[in-house]
Amino acid sequence: MNTNSPAHPVLSIIVPAYDAQDFIEPCLKAIVAQMGPAHELLVIDDGSRDATAAIADAMAQRHPQHAIRVVRQANQGVSGARNTGLQQARGDYIAFVDADDLLLPGSLAALGSAIAEHQPDVIACDFQWWCPNKERKTCTAELGYPRAQLLTDGDAILQTFFSDRHMYVWANVIKRAIYFRLPQPVFPPGRVYEDVAVLSCLLSQCASLYRLAIPTIAYRQHPASITKSVSPRWCTDFAAALRQVRTAFAQRPMSEALRLQIDVAACYFYIGIVKNSYQLGWSEGRCAREQVKAMFLDSLFHAPERVLAAMEQGALPSRNRAQDRVAAGQVRQSLRESFTFALAKAASRKLKLWQRMAN
Repeated sequence: MNTNSPAHPVLSIIVPAYDAQDFIEPCLKAIVAQMGPAHELLVIDDGSRDATAAIADAMAQRHPQHAIRVVRQANQGVSGARNTGLQQARGDYIAFVDADDLLLPGSLAALGSAIAEHQPDVIACDFQWWCPNKERKTCTAELGYPRAQLLTDGDAILQTFFSDRHMYVWANVIKRAIYFRLPQPVFPPGRVYEDVAVLSCLLSQCASLYRLAIPTIAYRQHPASITKSVSPRWCTDFAAALRQVRTAFAQRPMSEALRLQIDVAACYFYIGIVKNSYQLGWSEGRCAREQVKAMFLDSLFHAPERVLAAMEQGALPSRNRAQDRVAAGQVRQSLRESFTFALAKAASRKLKLWQRMAN
C-alpha cells in the first residue's frame, strides 16, 4: 500500500474492481498518468479471484509519488465496492471509474479547472461510447446541459438529467458531502442498475451543476455483455430502480413538467427491459414481463395515457421527438400485450443475439 497521501485531496478517484485483470492495468495507467498532489486513487478489490489486486499493488509501488491505496474486501458486488470507496475517500469531490473503462487524457486537469473556478455541487461530464473491437463505432455522448455556464435551477438540472437518460454515476463528479446526505449505505447492496435510483437522489441534493463538455470517460462496450446478464432478476431489479425513483421523489416539491419528464424516462427504460426480456425463454420471459409491467405502472406519477400522449404530442423538451413517438407506440403495444409486437420483438432479439455472438 502506498501511504503517500496529500493532507486533503481535492478529488478522490475510486475504482471498484472484481476479476478485472484483463482491464485494470490500462485503466489505472490512464489515471496515474494524470495524477498530481490534489488527487488520491483508491482501488477497491472486491474479492477478486485473479491477479487484479496484485496488478493494482504493483502500480502503487511503481508510483510512490502519488496517493494510491488498494483496499481489499470480501466480494460484495459493485455497490458494496463503491460504498467502501466512499467510506475510505477523503477528497472534496468523488469520481468513479469502472475497472474496464479509461479516463481520457486531460480529464483530471479539466475537472480541476472547473472545481477551482465554479465549485459546483456536481460536474456532469460528456463521455465516449467506446467500441474497442469496432473503433469506427466509437462516438461521443453529449449531455443536454448548457455549455460553459453554472446551472443553479434544481428543476432544470433534473429535467435535463431525465431527458438525457445517461444515468451513470461515473459520468458525474459530485461533492463527497452530498453522498453523505443520503441514507447509508448509498448504493443498495446486491442490486443491479443501482445508478438509476442513486444518481437521481444525489442530483436532487445538488444546487449547482457545471457541464464539462469534453468526454472524460471511455465507456467500454463489451460484445454480448447484455446477452449474458439478462435474467428475470435483471428485469425486475431494473424495474425496481424505476419504482425507487418514484418513491424518492414523491414527497419532493417539483414542477409538473419534471414529474412528467421522470415518467417519460420510465417509459424508455420500461420498453428497454421489455425488449431485452424476449431473449429469455418464452414462459420465463412472459412471467418477467408481467412483473415488470406492474412495477412500471406503479412507478409513474401520471396515468400511462397522459404520459404517452405527452410523448406523442411533443409536450416536453426532447432531443429526439421522432424517437419519443416510436417509444410511446411501443409502450402502448407492450401494455396491451400485443401478440404481433411480442412476435416481432422475439424475432428481433434472437437476431441481435446471433449477431452479438457472431462478433
